[in-house]
Amino acid sequence: MVSLDKAVVARFVKGGEHFEVLVDPENALSMREGHNIDMDAVLAIEEIFKDASKGEKASDEGLKNVFDTTDNSAIAKRIIIDGELHLTAQQRRKIQEHKRKELIATIAANAINPQTGLPHPPQRIEKALEEAKVNVDPFKSIDELVNIALKAIRPLIPIRFEEVDVAVKIPAHYAAKSQSAIQRFGKVSKQEWQQDGAWIGVVRFPAGLQNDFYELVNRLSRGEAETRIITRKGQK
Repeated sequence: MVSLDKAVVARFVKGGEHFEVLVDPENALSMREGHNIDMDAVLAIEEIFKDASKGEKASDEGLKNVFDTTDNSAIAKRIIIDGELHLTAQQRRKIQEHKRKELIATIAANAINPQTGLPHPPQRIEKALEEAKVNVDPFKSIDELVNIALKAIRPLIPIRFEEVDVAVKIPAHYAAKSQSAIQRFGKVSKQEWQQDGAWIGVVRFPAGLQNDFYELVNRLSRGEAETRIITRKGQK
């Protein structure tokens, strides 16, 4: 269970009735974003309160009337997802900073400069976010924040989300070991083994990860592999 010292209140109000649970702020936010989080990692106490600060528990009758159940776990999840989450200023700053880093990493991994076809360094994205004064709302999902951020920074830097299909040929000496590592990196849409033992595959992955992919292939094949971009698929 979550430490009470770390817990914050999640509150749900309906028809004049107040219901509260004590939760871990970061895991509660993850649950609100649709992640599958175990309730033991979210709840500090397995109780539904009318007023958590006073330790006043909600009545079974009130729970039944509003939630049509008295199952604490199901009710707590509803409160967390549909209710209000009350963060301290320090908790809000901590979560904002974590989401800001995640936002920058997500954009860097998926976006390119359409003028050059190359990824944007994270530092360039971070600077653009600062110049555009993008507010990182701790209650919004990363997908929502990405959409907001892209609209804000497009006037500042040329940017587009893309996926690329890259054909790669690994010489026979490195093929067996390289194949599995490459398949973990992206989605292999086509592959075949050559008569000389070489492996050829077409791998799809976010365009922002091109440098990482080429570094992986070169390391696995000691620079002897061949790669070629076949198609680019634009997204956002």
